[in-house]
This record gives sequence, C-alpha cells and structure tokens, in this order.
Amino acid sequence: MLQNRCDTHTHTLFSRHAYSTVEEDVRAAAEAGLELLGIADHLSAMVSATGDVREYQHFLNMTCWPRRWHGVTLLRAAEVDILDVDGTLFGQDAMLESGITEMPVAPQSLFDHCTSPCDYLIASIHHEPRFRGLPVAQTTGLYLKALSHPKVLMAGHMGRAGVPFDTAAVLEYCRAEGKLVEINEHSMDFADGPVPRRCRELACACAEAGVMVAVNTDAHISCDVGRAPKALAMLDEIHFPQELVATRSAEAFLDAVARAVGPVEGL
Repeated sequence: MLQNRCDTHTHTLFSRHAYSTVEEDVRAAAEAGLELLGIADHLSAMVSATGDVREYQHFLNMTCWPRRWHGVTLLRAAEVDILDVDGTLFGQDAMLESGITEMPVAPQSLFDHCTSPCDYLIASIHHEPRFRGLPVAQTTGLYLKALSHPKVLMAGHMGRAGVPFDTAAVLEYCRAEGKLVEINEHSMDFADGPVPRRCRELACACAEAGVMVAVNTDAHISCDVGRAPKALAMLDEIHFPQELVATRSAEAFLDAVARAVGPVEGL
C-alpha cells in the first residue's frame, strides 16, 4: 500500500459539526504514526451566519500552537468555501471595521484577517445547488480562480462537490503552479452513489497528468485522523505513483507547500 504519513485536512470543535480538540487530533495523529498534521477548520457560513469576526477568532491565535507536539509537526490551515462563479472565497467580500476586542483594525477583509496566520488553505465547494446547471466553462473558471489565490494549496474533495469541470484544464493549472488535488477519504464513504467513481476518475487523471495529490481524511473526530484505508486502496488499485503523493512524508508535503504557497514559517 502507498505510504501516507500526513493528514492535512482535519477538523476540531471549532467547525461546530466536529467533535475533538486540537490536542486530541494531534495525539491521534501520533498514535496513527503520522509525521505531520494539518488542522483545517471551516472558514464558512457553516460556522456562523453573521460574518462577525468574533465568531472566527479560532484562526487569529493559531500561532500559539507549537510546531512540534507529541512528536508530530503541526500546521495551521483553513478550509475555505468557494462562494460563486468568480471563485470568491468566504470572507473576501466582508470588510472589517474592528477586531475581536472592538478596537479599530486596518482596512481588510474577514478572509485576510483570519487567514493571515495560516500556512495554507484548502478551497472547497459545500453548496453545490448554487452551481447546478452552469456551463462547464464557468465551473472550471471558478476552480481556477480559487486555486490562483496565493495561499490556496489545494482544491478540497472535488469528486464529492458535484460540480462538473474541465478536468484537463484544472489539472494543467495545478501541475504548472504546484497546486494539489485532494483525494478525500470521507468521499469514499458515499458507496451507493457516483462519488467514489468520480474520485477514481480524478485520481487516474492526476496520475496521467503528473499532478500531485494530498490523501486526507477530512476527519471530524480524532479517531479518524490518519486513517484513509479506502482512499489508499483505490490509489493502489490504479497503481498511482508514490512520488505523486505529497502526503507520503512530512518532507514531501512541506516541499509542496513551499513550491505552491511559500515556506512554512518556523520549520
């Protein structure tokens, strides 16, 4: 089976529909033998419908997290919703006048304020109906625009999003810019629908195009951290190249981050 020593898309209590703390996830990563863990909670209306920065302060003090904890390298991230056909990311259109203490802040968006401490971002679609029926040129464009943001490292669970796009065009961009495609373990749980088939097709296309992938759990509880048997079995079945798995080691993932987003501070 392919080696996978990182899990770079996991969630904590902050995401509201997840159930573990940061340390519980880190401990679970250590128990699973991982070298690196990325906490990527939701920057999304799923957390709060108000857009009030005080509802998102989880992101503002992530620099207090140690870089090494229980023997695991810990990275700071966010899973950000793609909102529209222009590839707008959640919070980019919400300008702040004050911070969490109601003191004035320099003019900036909720997005910029919350993602400034992040090492990387995952851009995902969670609201498929708003994109239903759009021309493929538009859905392809929204992924390309979202991926073009300097801090966006990967597109999240595209096989599950239910939004058709021009696979060749998106993968060509990813290869050129060093962006990653996520292979998402949670997506493989949709056994009775087309989602696993779409994930398999996307993985095959990545292998043919030479595009690197991140194999992640999307864990919403600590006992799932680092456990991606279905995704890894699927990749083994299609003989996916180990060298294209960015999460095969901490070194490989950090190299991928450095190429696409920039070096991780403090490592």
